[in-house]
Amino acid sequence: MIVHHLEDSRSFRVLWLLEELGLDYEVRHYKRDPLTRLAPPDLRAVHPLGKSPIVVDDGAVVAETGAVVEYLIDRYGDGRLRPGEGTPERLRYRYWLHYAEGSAMPPLLIGLVAGRLGEAAKPALAYVTAQIKLHFDYVEGELVTSRWFAGDELTGADIMMSFPLERAARLKDSDTRPNILDFVGRIRSRAAYIRAMSRGEAED
Repeated sequence: MIVHHLEDSRSFRVLWLLEELGLDYEVRHYKRDPLTRLAPPDLRAVHPLGKSPIVVDDGAVVAETGAVVEYLIDRYGDGRLRPGEGTPERLRYRYWLHYAEGSAMPPLLIGLVAGRLGEAAKPALAYVTAQIKLHFDYVEGELVTSRWFAGDELTGADIMMSFPLERAARLKDSDTRPNILDFVGRIRSRAAYIRAMSRGEAED
């Protein structure tokens, strides 16, 4: 299995998942353009969009983080990292698995771009900042109900949610969200997370 991994990107979650599953894999590292911060063109040789993560497994090319997470858990999970079918926890698992990219990430990305545009982007930035607060306050409240997003055990949903919540932990008002900070602290202490850091982000 080959993971095409871009520095400082969402593909770190795939490395972490692979470590949780105990799978063997090779990491191919890519650096961002220092000016544009975009992925290098040679990633397009693997997938037409030239984005990361991309996993190549037994001839299958799988892109999009959520799709990769579902693929790996379906194929190699053997009942791990997702609740049982037909349970309330499975419904929460599916919701948070998709919420991570579908709802949580767009305001963060728009805010990142708007923040680089100067005065012209101020009206948009005010709206986006309010949206970011709305979403993270919502997530903070949800983490009161259970230790992890889909119950008492770590699942792929937590791995997906890790990227936006790592960003939430860096915001100026992060101290108002102790549940998010606790979540981030717990994932960072996991042995699989630490091993993934040594394979991915630490080398970046």
